[in-house]
Order: sequence, then C-alpha cells, then structure tokens
Amino acid sequence: MNTKPEIQIVWLKRDLRLEDNEALVNALHSEKRVLLLYLFEDLLLNDPHYSKRHWDFIKQSLIHLNNQLEPYLSKVLIVKSDIIAAINQLLSKFQIKQVYSHQETGILATYNRDKSFKRFCKNNFITWHESINNGVIRGLKDREHWLEKSDNYFETKPLPFLPKKNQLLSIEEVSELEPLFATLSLHTNMTTPFQKGGRDMALKYLKSFFEERHQNYVFHISKPELARFSCSRLSPYLAWGNVSIREVYHYAQEKKHLSKHKKSVEAFISRLRWQSHFVQKFEMEHTMEEESINQGFQKLKKEVSEDFQKAWKTGQTGFPLIDACMRCLNETGYLNFRMRALVVSFFTHNLWQPWQDASKHLSQMFLDFEPGIHFPQLQMQAGETGTNMLRIYNPVKNSLEHDPDAVFIKKWVPELKHLEIPFCHEPYLMTELDQAFSNFKLGEHYPFPIVNLKETRKKASDTLWSMRKNSQVTKEGKRILKKHTKPLLKENASRKN
Repeated sequence: MNTKPEIQIVWLKRDLRLEDNEALVNALHSEKRVLLLYLFEDLLLNDPHYSKRHWDFIKQSLIHLNNQLEPYLSKVLIVKSDIIAAINQLLSKFQIKQVYSHQETGILATYNRDKSFKRFCKNNFITWHESINNGVIRGLKDREHWLEKSDNYFETKPLPFLPKKNQLLSIEEVSELEPLFATLSLHTNMTTPFQKGGRDMALKYLKSFFEERHQNYVFHISKPELARFSCSRLSPYLAWGNVSIREVYHYAQEKKHLSKHKKSVEAFISRLRWQSHFVQKFEMEHTMEEESINQGFQKLKKEVSEDFQKAWKTGQTGFPLIDACMRCLNETGYLNFRMRALVVSFFTHNLWQPWQDASKHLSQMFLDFEPGIHFPQLQMQAGETGTNMLRIYNPVKNSLEHDPDAVFIKKWVPELKHLEIPFCHEPYLMTELDQAFSNFKLGEHYPFPIVNLKETRKKASDTLWSMRKNSQVTKEGKRILKKHTKPLLKENASRKN
C-alpha cells in the first residue's frame, strides 16, 4: 500500500499569475493538496532566444508571486531542473497522479520538451492536463470556428484564485523540498532601465494607461519617443503571464464606457485580439520559427554579411533612426511596433540579410519576447509570406514623419545632438563646410551610411515582387490564406455590409 501523501502539481511556465490561471483553478477544483512549481530549465537557460533580461523579469515575477502567496502561507517551489527530473524527484516524496499547466505556444525546444514529458506522464500513469492560454486553441486545422471559440474565451469572466484553507503546500513544506534540488538566486539588479516583472507592476501599467496615458494612443502609436508613454507597455506582462489577455480585455471594456477617448480604447482592444490571432497562427504552423511559412520563399538565398549585421546590432549603420532604435532596444528592451517593423525591414531589405539572422538577436533584446508574435511578424516584415502587402520602410521618411524634431534620435545617438535638426535625420548630406562649422566629421564621429537606400530598396522590391509571381509562392499564399485568415476576412466583409 502506497503511504505517500498525494499532491497535484501546477507547472508554471509563461503564466506567472494566480488570477485567471485556468491550470491552477482546475488543480484547486480537485480539492487535493496543490504544489506550485517553477523550473529554470537548462534547455531554456542555454537557448539563444533568451537572455539575462528575460530571466531577471521572470525572477522578479516569481518574487511578486510568492508575496501574493504569503497570506495563504504558501510559496512556489522554484528550482533549477528539467521537468522530468523534477517530477521524478517529487515522486520519491509524494504520489503524483495529476499535473496541470497551460498549453505553451513556444519555441521548438519547448515543443520537443512537452512531447517528451507527455510520454513520461503516460509511462508513469500521470494525467497531464493542459489548459487553453489566452484564447489560443491547439489542434486546429483551419480557422473555421476559431473566431467563435476565441470570442467565447474573451467574453468569459476571468477566473478567481480561491484556494481552500491549507490546500496549498505550506511555506515550511516547500522549504523542506528545496534541498532536493539545485536552486537559483532570485536577486536581480533593480536599477536597470528595463521594465520590472511582477503582477503589481503589470497592474500599475494597466491602471496608468487607462487613467491617463491612453489619451493619445492612436496619435502616438507610431512615434518612437511618444509611444513609450502613450502605449500601454503591457506586452512583457502579457508575454510572461503576469496578467492574462482576458483580464486586460475586460478591464478595457469597463474603462471604455468611462473614457472620453473611446477611439483609443477601441484601437487598443482591437490589438489585443490581433495578438491572439498571431499566436494562433504560430500554434498552427510552428515551422515558421526557422523557415518561411510560404515554402516558395525558402528558395530565396541571401549572402550573409557579418559586417552589416554587426553595424545593425550595435546601431552603427549611418542611418540615425535605425541606429537610435537599435541602441534604445539594446538598453531598454522596448520599441514601439512601427520601429520594430522598420529595423526588420532595413535588415532584410536594405541590408539584404536573412530574417533568421535577425531572429535570435531581436528575441534576446525584446523584453516582451513572445514566440507567437515574434516569428510571424518577422516573416511579414521580411516580405516572405506571399499574402501580406510588401512594405519596405524608408528610415529617412519615417524619421522625418515620426521624430520630426529628432528628439528620439538625439537621445539615443548623442553624437548627433548638436547638429541642426535636418542633419540629425541625414548627417551624410553635410558638406565639408557644414561639418567644420559643427565641429563634426563623418566617418569619425558617426559612420557613413553602409548602404545606398535607393539601390537596395529597388533590388529588394524587384526580387520579392518577381518571386510573388512564382507558381509555388502563389499556391502557398492561397494555402496560407485558407488556413489562417479566411474567417477573419469573412468577418471584415460582414462588418462592411
């Protein structure tokens, strides 16, 4: 007879919250005792998509999570281990028949990990319950009924966290388990310019956005400097699960009726829905992590230039807005959407580098790295879907339109801050006399442009438009539309009628 106590495991991943956490709620409904588990896994600690800024954000989130659990006299078991080794170790102390987690739409490494864990659970008579996360549904072959299911998810009220007394393993019980594992310090440097993790911070950003910052959302969304204040800045909290997208959706719907700036709130809500659309796209076609979703574009070969890529990564391309964006991203982990599109367009079109070579660097830099957004957006901006409008962003045009007074440029490219504003946008137009008057020398204080915008734009445009006429690209485009966007097109058509 097995005398070990029975517990349920809630395996936390990108859902670092107690509220509106379906996996946790389902475990609590079992009325058995529950252990919350978070793992720092070597497969992700060593993965090139992740960086220290992500792990610091996660550590801060876990600290806040444990603060929330204090009134319940519990805490999360936080250890350095892979999932199979961790469960095997816990099986030496407990009976474990049920494990709960959300369905993670992650990178290939987590997909393969989950397949291995599923086999492990089957072999050990453990039932692994995976819950829907943020309205993304596994196993769909097309979008025929996705919109209705997604609507149902968003309209359902967020789930409360209501554990019964002593249902969660106590702080003392969890502390006794910690010596069985390797552990990591949760200490982080709180003076960095990155947004800090945790639900408390998420709610502060949410509250301040709807109390004040959303007023100019639709007007500032494309501005590199103004967007830093007027956008919600909730993306890292959604990416790592400090809040659910449904919680934000319901909060926004409530505030919409009170706001004098309804267009801004409606635009924000619309983008929440698109977030789920893109993650669902990646869930249904995960190969786009490494390959073009449109197989016709897999024939496109680009010559890799390490010099070009280094100049782009370090903000030394000779195009001020590009350089300002890359330096800002490297230091703060954030860029607004349009500037993200701009730097990818410049990398893939003007520098003519494969989008795959931008992928890992950008994922490391984006504090809000979300695989389901990251890979579809990279391919869209690179022009390799065959379904989206080909957009080749002009960095000078965008600079003049969205940073006309060069505030953002001067902040992040300080070597240009004493120049007249026109030259801040295009320093390469300075004559020798202009440079002498400004005590500034191109090629010494700031690099010459590394490419010719007009020539490189034409090459990219001609090549990509020519490929779009290819029969395989066209066939693949139709397949992609049928699989991923048909219901959305139907919905848009019905709204117009």
